[in-house]
Formats: sequence, structure tokens, C-alpha cells
Amino acid sequence: MVINRTVLDQIYDRYHRRCFVHPDPLEFLYRYPDLRDREIVGLIASCLAYGKVIQILRSVASVLERMQPAPYFFIRKASPREIRGAFSGFRHRFTDEQDLCAMLIAVKSAVEEYGSLHRCFLAGMREEDETILPALTAFVRALSSESSGCSGGFLPSPSKRSACKRLNLFLRWMVRHDDVDPGGWDDVPASKLVIPLDTHMHRMGLALRLTNRKQADLHTALEITNAFREVAPHDPVKYDFALTRLGIRDGLSPNEFLAACGMT
Repeated sequence: MVINRTVLDQIYDRYHRRCFVHPDPLEFLYRYPDLRDREIVGLIASCLAYGKVIQILRSVASVLERMQPAPYFFIRKASPREIRGAFSGFRHRFTDEQDLCAMLIAVKSAVEEYGSLHRCFLAGMREEDETILPALTAFVRALSSESSGCSGGFLPSPSKRSACKRLNLFLRWMVRHDDVDPGGWDDVPASKLVIPLDTHMHRMGLALRLTNRKQADLHTALEITNAFREVAPHDPVKYDFALTRLGIRDGLSPNEFLAACGMT
């Protein structure tokens, strides 16, 4: 299937704008100009990005409220015991205080070793890698080495064939830099990003015949990413935000988009 780039660009021009972000946990990142804060906020917001959006926003806001005056300062200064105390009783659907604290303590360990999450991620990157998946695998390993109590569902790894939707969403936020994605990890190539495969994107991929796989797993995410790479080789997740606005905002509906692509 050849994707209709003209239609995709029309959707991108119409919806890839800051005014269409709310309600989305991405909006929390805009409050933090310091990259060291923003990457920690991005990891928290993306890991909690499941369930109803109102609940997601409340949960992320609750975490950040307890990390004042700044997430990076909090992580550096708080002891593991103080972190556990600060988030006692926290729960977001299937994520409890044990999962959250285990990850934050692992973040603290990574920041102490590398100086930032950015440098921790770069430690796993190799120029010859086609995608960011090997680096993401190493990143998850680094954040799991100190967090044996953290469930694999909260910090999934590509090595387990997970599509890692939330972590790939985090990477989109941190790597791409435009009116929507705040970026900051400028030395990670956008060309190596993998599509954050949620239910909507999977359905769109099936409708556009970018994949025929029924499982929303890593293989499917890579098939869809490779299809978008044919259109935008330097930025294969370029259309992710705009396409996920379809059916959410007034205007072009998913059915109208598919009709414009000659799929109905």
C-alpha cells in the first residue's frame, strides 16, 4: 500500500498544533524549560498514560506536586526512603506506589551515574542501529536494575517483543522538536524512532493496509513505522500526533481520512 502523502500532510498541517494538545499528558512537559526536569516529567507522564485521560492528568499532577520545587532537584536530594514516603498511598489504575517508587529510585540511580536520563539513554546508542530499540532496551535495563519491584508492564522492554507504546511516546516527546513535541534530545535521530502503537494507530494501520497483523505488538509497530518511513524517512513518527487527533477533534473524521486515501 502506497500512503497518500498529500492527504497525510493536510492532516499534519491541520492538527499538528499546540492548541490541539489538551487534554494530553504531553502538556505537563511544557512547564519545564530545564531539560533535566522535562525528561523526568516526560518519563512519568508517559508511563502513566493509560486509562481515562482525566485520571491520567490527575495522577501525573499528583506525582509532580510531590516533587516540588523541581523534579530533578527532588530526585537528586531525596533518599530512597524519602521517595517511598513521599509517594505512600499512590495508585493509578494498575500502578501502585511500589511500581512508581521503584522507577523513581532507579531514575535517581541513573541520574547519579550518568548525570541525566539523556546521557543514560545515549550510553546504549550505536550509530549502526536502524532504530532506537536497542538503546531503549538498554535504557529499560538500566532503570530496572535498581527496581526489582517494578512490574514489567510499567517499564516494558522491546527485548520481550512489547510494542512499548508509552516509552516510544516518551521518546517522540524528547527527540522531536516542533510546536507539539518539545524535544531536547537533539543527538538522538528522529529517523530511528518507532511509532507509539496504541489502539487507534493499530486500527488506522490495518485500515490503510500498512499491516495485516491483528496483534498490537512490536512486529506490528515496526511494520507501520517502516511504512511511514517510506513517506518521511527522516521522521517516521511525524504524523503520529495528527492522526491520533482524528475522531477526537471536530473536523476531518477517520472515515473521511480513509476515503481521501481511497480506502472506502
